[in-house]
Amino acid sequence: MALTHDPAGGDTLAIGVDVGGTKVVAGLVDVSGAVLTQVRRDTPGRTTEASVVEEVIVDAVSETRAAAARDHPGRLVLGVGLGAAGFVSADRRTVVFAPHLAWRDEPIRDRLAQRLGLPVVLDNDANAAAWAEYRFGAGRGEPRLLLVTLGTGIGGALVLDGRVERGRHGLAGEFGHMQVVPDGERCECGNRGCWEQYSSGRAMQREAREMLEQDSPYAAGLAGYCGGDPAKVEGHHVTQAARHGDVAALELIGDVGRWLGVGLANLVAALDPGRIVVGGGVSEAGDLLLEPARDMFARRLTGRGHRPLAPIVAAELGPAAGMVGAADLLRTGSGPDSVSAGPADGEGDGLADGARTGQ
Repeated sequence: MALTHDPAGGDTLAIGVDVGGTKVVAGLVDVSGAVLTQVRRDTPGRTTEASVVEEVIVDAVSETRAAAARDHPGRLVLGVGLGAAGFVSADRRTVVFAPHLAWRDEPIRDRLAQRLGLPVVLDNDANAAAWAEYRFGAGRGEPRLLLVTLGTGIGGALVLDGRVERGRHGLAGEFGHMQVVPDGERCECGNRGCWEQYSSGRAMQREAREMLEQDSPYAAGLAGYCGGDPAKVEGHHVTQAARHGDVAALELIGDVGRWLGVGLANLVAALDPGRIVVGGGVSEAGDLLLEPARDMFARRLTGRGHRPLAPIVAAELGPAAGMVGAADLLRTGSGPDSVSAGPADGEGDGLADGARTGQ
């Protein structure tokens, strides 16, 4: 079911939770997408019992609810939207597989609703981020929106005619595992030549490390950002160096950008979106990344010269996108049976009533 009205005249709040491989971030989000309160917890690794991750989420949500009662007394908290880094089942009840956590077929939505006494919506974190950019960020006004996120790997999502397109089994958006180089670099997924092996933070770090290990004088400037130790170089070092005009770093970011353009040309040929939003940590390089991407995209897109070029723009909401989108999906819903109404089957703590802060 979906929340089709605002029972408190726009004065309501929702809690968004972004569950990633390294952290859980919970935030109190208003109807405009503004984050009023934010709580962060470290995420237990994939070797930890799944129940421990659940405890971290419950703790973060409980602290956020307490902040709502303290700082915004009387305002209605509608429920919790959860964006998880992993495969989410088509009915949005279960995290089928989370590569960086111990969740395997975890019915987390209903379990959290039972424990929290609040309605809960579950979705993939990239879907939540795309929804946030569509509603409040760089995708506003575009009904056919493609989001691609560049972090350690590549994630993504698609909004079509005002709804998140999740695919038949809920697994759409795994763009990073399109094969772009047959028999190319080995990917963590087990295949070779995946797009994210060439256009991601991991790819940039690998290439920077190789350049430094060769003790190339060309990389002398870059070496200064990681103390001269190739094992310590990270993507943000490359971005910093590039912003200061380091030639090697500019080349590395340019390579990632050009591979980004190649993959985007493939996606646009298949999906024909009206706008492409690029987010994730690597996108903080801005036009150092996006200009090479735009150039390569224009060169590789099928039908170039005879079709509109979808604009490629930077995401606007940054790291808060998943949290904001998850909270807003709780408000709007997306698809049948998307909300678990809590322990009383919708009575008392159900979606229409929510939970009044300060009571």
